[in-house]
Amino acid sequence: MAMNAERNEDFLVLEVDDLHVDVLTGIYSEETHLPQPLKISVQALLRHEEHYAPDTPLSSSKNYMDLKHAATDALPKDQHFKLIEAVADHIIETVFLQDDKVRHVKVKIVKLALSERGEAIGITMARWRR
Repeated sequence: MAMNAERNEDFLVLEVDDLHVDVLTGIYSEETHLPQPLKISVQALLRHEEHYAPDTPLSSSKNYMDLKHAATDALPKDQHFKLIEAVADHIIETVFLQDDKVRHVKVKIVKLALSERGEAIGITMARWRR
């Protein structure tokens, strides 16, 4: 994640990587009627405590499962997303809505059906909280 190097801020990044999710997406006729397999990774940069003691409550951070939820169950199953950019946008907005401590979200989506020799073809989208 890009950070402002002049501020030398400490940061906490929560990550969920390589979720396999079937999503209705695509613009070509062969893509529009069946869900496509996507590999989704989500990173969320948070404002955080100065120090995490052994008894620091979860409310001082964020539950990793919230990121997984944003990339799986929170995606509408009956919604067709023409572009995977729209899928990433939906995930980002969901993560921002979950928690005010989230400052930045990055989503990487790989279209698994396009891979012929193991290459990862897709997008990465990132957004700062506005």
